[in-house]
Amino acid sequence: MAFISLIIKGIVVGLLTGLIVGIFRWIIDRTMKLLTIIYPIMAQHHQLLIPYIFIILLIVFLLSRILKPFLLDLVGSGVPQIEAVLLNEHKMKAWSVLWRKFVGGLLAICPGLFLGREGPCIQMGACIGQLFGEHMKMSEKEKRFLLGCGVAAGLSAAFSAPLAGVIFLMEEITFNFQPQGCITALAAAIAADFVTILFFGVRPCLYLPVHANLPKESYLWLLFLGVLIGLLAYLYQYTLLNLRWWYSKIKFPSIYHSVIPLLLVIPIGLWNAKILGGSHDFIAYIANLDKDSHLPSLLGLLVIFFVVRFCFSMISYGASVPGGIFMPILVLGSLIGAIAGVIMIHQNVIPAACYLNLVVISMAAYFGAIEEAPFTAITLLTEMVGSVDQILPMTILTFIAYITSNLLGGQPIYASLRKEMFKY
Repeated sequence: MAFISLIIKGIVVGLLTGLIVGIFRWIIDRTMKLLTIIYPIMAQHHQLLIPYIFIILLIVFLLSRILKPFLLDLVGSGVPQIEAVLLNEHKMKAWSVLWRKFVGGLLAICPGLFLGREGPCIQMGACIGQLFGEHMKMSEKEKRFLLGCGVAAGLSAAFSAPLAGVIFLMEEITFNFQPQGCITALAAAIAADFVTILFFGVRPCLYLPVHANLPKESYLWLLFLGVLIGLLAYLYQYTLLNLRWWYSKIKFPSIYHSVIPLLLVIPIGLWNAKILGGSHDFIAYIANLDKDSHLPSLLGLLVIFFVVRFCFSMISYGASVPGGIFMPILVLGSLIGAIAGVIMIHQNVIPAACYLNLVVISMAAYFGAIEEAPFTAITLLTEMVGSVDQILPMTILTFIAYITSNLLGGQPIYASLRKEMFKY
């Protein structure tokens, strides 16, 4: 009976997390669509940039006021902070972090910074689990179970991916498989996903229908692509883990660092508003590119997209604002897959119908190598795109990329960030 009671409590945490994350996602989705309207208008009427810049400066001021009292808890994705709480290295004031992460995450992501929604969603879920455990006056062990439930529910609600939410909890947060905890977390993840269905329907959140199968002759090329993705994953890790050093050279308080990306994002939006944000819509744009276009022009555009997304993702994440890295990583992975796919199509290695396959499996491989979480990556992409047809090539590519990054010295990125944030 005690186990059933814990499952019921996990479901309550999942339902509450799904509601808050659903509202959070809905606001971000509507704002991203609004930006694709606003920026073309500002590109035609430059005088409108003046009031828009004033709005951005107001957002910087509001962010500084929201973040200042709990800066350590609120910066970045929130996952390193959750790990620190579970390791008894840190204590989190759940209610203050919850509402500040919600509002601060919206203020950072909605203007178009290259940040993911999933980090704030995971931390908000953890806060809900902690608050519920405290309100019910539960034991420390049960509170940890509910905090874990909130983590799984947060990722599940962010991406409509309940299985990935539970696997992420085991692979990157607790590093432990406890049947009781996993079943409770699964109940919470399912409940959270159910609530998001009420907001967004049953369609996978990144629906990319993969109908073709990669020819077996192309599998050899996956070895080379996997090594390349592993190298690029290590570069991403190395750059991300050194952001604090770069930002330390800026001679004004870190709570105002957000002014840098929030102003720099404006010319990017004027150039191409589709590239802004996390961004699901940009991946769909990449997936639907004309593969038969002039090869040098198409490759040049994709490389420019990759460089802009890579550099500005780093600038956005390093600026002491709330936001995740999952979606920026997936966007970069989709661009790597698009570049590889276009080259392989023009070299007659794969048919044009398999372009989407390369986009999808490269997202999983790049994510799995950077996060050092191959099981989460494969499960997450399978749930997000709504297809299980490419499990074998996805697994092969993710495995090779993961091993390559690991051999170069790659390490669990959240553990590294946690150690950097909570130095004693």
